[in-house]
Parts: sequence; C-alpha cells; structure tokens
Amino acid sequence: MLNVANLAAAYGASQVLFDVSLEIGEGEVVTLLGRNGMGKTTTVRTVMGLLAARGGTVTFGGRQVQGMAPERIARMGAGLVPEGRQVFPTLTVHENLFATAANRLKRDEPWTLQRVYDLFPRLGERAGQMAATLSGGEQQMLAVGRALMTNPGLLILDEATEGLAPVIRSEIWQVIERLKSQGQSILLIDKNLGVLKRLADQHYIIEKGRTVWQGTGADLDRDAARVQAYVGL
Repeated sequence: MLNVANLAAAYGASQVLFDVSLEIGEGEVVTLLGRNGMGKTTTVRTVMGLLAARGGTVTFGGRQVQGMAPERIARMGAGLVPEGRQVFPTLTVHENLFATAANRLKRDEPWTLQRVYDLFPRLGERAGQMAATLSGGEQQMLAVGRALMTNPGLLILDEATEGLAPVIRSEIWQVIERLKSQGQSILLIDKNLGVLKRLADQHYIIEKGRTVWQGTGADLDRDAARVQAYVGL
C-alpha cells in the first residue's frame, strides 16, 4: 500500500527529515510516534506531495509518487485528515462532504453522505450548519468524514484526537476501530499509546527526522523504557 524508504525533506535551508522509513500493508493500521517537532507532520506532508522530497522514495499503490502533485496522489487513493482539521469554514457540513465525494478506486460499497451520517450521527443533525460554527470535536468528525468521502485506499490521520474532549475522543477512537474492522488501511499520528497499542498493527518512532524504532504493540511493552525516552509521554 505505502512504502517510505530513507525519506529526506526540508523547509528551505532547514532540513527536517533525514532518513524516515515506514511501511503500511493492505488493511493495516500503522502509527507514527514521536515528540513534537520530530518530523511526523513533515513526513505526512512529504508523502502527500505537499512538500518536495530531497531524497529517498515514496511508493504508493505500487508507484513511486515523490515529485507528483498532491492532487494526483489524492486521486490515487490517499485521504488526509490534516492536523488542525482545516474544514471549509464557509461551507455547510453537507457541502464539505459533497465537495470531496469521489469513488476513483471503484469500490463496491463506496462512502456516501448517508454512510458518513450513520458513522457520525451528529453530522447528520447539523448537515445544514456552517462548518465554522461547529465545535472542535464536530469539526474533527467532519474532517474524517470528508476524507472518507474520497473513498481512500489509505486514510492518514494527523493528530486524530488532539485537543478533543474525552467523550469526543472516545467516539473518534470507536470510529477508527470500526474502519479497521472494515479493512481500511490507516496511518495514525497520535499520543494515546494505550489506545494505539491495542489498535495498531505496527508502530514507528521518529526522532529528529529519522526512524529510530519500529515494532508491534507487544514490542512497545517489552521496550517500554526506550520507547518512553523517544516519545516522552
């Protein structure tokens, strides 16, 4: 599904990624862990073509995509829920979801407005409401729903539950578990190790722009002291 090998990237003269590698198979949930400022969001931006790679390769769906425009990568089946949600504030919930609707991968049971409203009933109740007037949790639900409406092969969630009330956070995790049960491939950035250990198949830790550790949830427990040193949670 996705293979990132020896990825390097920079903002101008400031290099942020030096050697990031990770792999996500069909139907897998994989996490990208690390303290703030270590390169997690930069990795996502580079994978999505929003930032040019300076080295290494990004292979998505069997094709190398580094250097491709972001819209081409999205059309290939990469759906992003960005840090900070970034919903369209002056569009309604319905318009936000309808704006991204596509089934380019020709799924037999594609995501539709009704399926998203079934997943997030609160969005259905607020379908005619401007996105700017939603709570932070509701905007996060909308950002997830908007990405699902692209019917992605890979769903990327950058800080999926950051800053949300506990009840909303729990609802988002339940949705991610449901997506996993349906075979959705997911790349997750989050800080809740307790949930991530149970939910994800593989974990990767980034330290100063380099992949420094990888393993399963059981490996996280066995290597707890080292993981704590890297993640700092």
